[in-house]
Amino acid sequence: MRTTGRGATLIGPMSDASLFYNPFQDGFTDDPYPHLREMRESDPVHQNPLGIWMLFRYGDVARMLRDPSLSVEDAKAVPTAEMEAARQSMGEVADMGNNSMLNRDPPDHTRLRRLVAKAFTPRMIDRLRPRIEQLVDAALDAAGPEWDVIDGLAFPLPFQVISELLGTPPTDSARLRDWSGTVVRSLEPVNDPEMVQAIVEAGRHIRELVSDILEWKRQHPADDLLTALIAAEEEGDKLSAHELAEQVSLLYLAGHETTVNLIGNGTLALLRHPDAMRQLVSDPDLDAAAVDELLRYDSPVQNSRRITLGPLEVGGRRLDAGSFVVLALSSANRDPDKWGPTAERLDLRRVGASQHLSFGGGHHYCLGAHLARMEAEVAIGKLIRRFPTLELGADPVWNGRINLRGLQRLPVRTGA
Repeated sequence: MRTTGRGATLIGPMSDASLFYNPFQDGFTDDPYPHLREMRESDPVHQNPLGIWMLFRYGDVARMLRDPSLSVEDAKAVPTAEMEAARQSMGEVADMGNNSMLNRDPPDHTRLRRLVAKAFTPRMIDRLRPRIEQLVDAALDAAGPEWDVIDGLAFPLPFQVISELLGTPPTDSARLRDWSGTVVRSLEPVNDPEMVQAIVEAGRHIRELVSDILEWKRQHPADDLLTALIAAEEEGDKLSAHELAEQVSLLYLAGHETTVNLIGNGTLALLRHPDAMRQLVSDPDLDAAAVDELLRYDSPVQNSRRITLGPLEVGGRRLDAGSFVVLALSSANRDPDKWGPTAERLDLRRVGASQHLSFGGGHHYCLGAHLARMEAEVAIGKLIRRFPTLELGADPVWNGRINLRGLQRLPVRTGA
């Protein structure tokens, strides 16, 4: 038995110290999967130089996601000296979003999630399908021979849908896109002081925007989610003013950022696999299963995390209480031990594709999973059937993110 510093004790063989997870290597954000495969095969329960643990196998990741004894509150992690130094360098960015349900344990998580969950039931979301189809049709009507799928469809669709679901007034979507794209950089390793400052400024802009939206909604109540949340805040014991603002910010950001990636990454996967695209064009009954396989093949959220509240053994290693554990969803989704020898291939008829981990698991399973699936199903299905000869017009441009990894631009030729 050997210790590796604060937070963990090895009860199995020591891993190769020369191998470590390195998302900063050239080309990683364009294609992280070769490095993820290397980590999964060589050191699947890995401690990086900051003392953070990472899990790469499906079985380990799924177990941790569903374990109710684990926390998502970063303050419960026992920081190493390196982690504390990194946190200090992030300043106020380190505490952004701490009061959203995404970052709270029960009972606070349960209380906050209950306030919004009834707006995201499958029955309620299914009622949105005609509106989603209308929005997609309008976007495709505007497409020319040379078109950007991200600007023309993948971004405006989920932004419009979440705005209408919340009941917000018209908003400058381009400006909010820039701010949200900067704020979610706080989910990445950041060592650039200028980027930290940019995240802080973008966060302030979003808070000011949300404050303005809430004030407008107080003057214009309606039968919508935002009015319901304001009523809960006014009751006092259900939702504080700060919690209200953070839930609305979370719904805005999570409600469109991940779906942009799902539609963009999924479309690119089909363009790179023309046989699969032709298969989907000819078989609309395959749409729902295809979206699950696209989610498995290239997850719009690459990682999740948990904090241990007591000692825990994973893969022959014991993690001490307070260990910060990153769960590599994207690696788990391509683990051959789960998916077999075709794990790295796109197979729209894959049996069990819905068992992917792209929406997380346990009581933090993505609240908007059904909505995201529907938006992608409608958007991708209509896109490839309206333009069955769709092809890449130029090299796609990735957004450079490690966690919310997606496309900044996806230029195509529609054949229109």
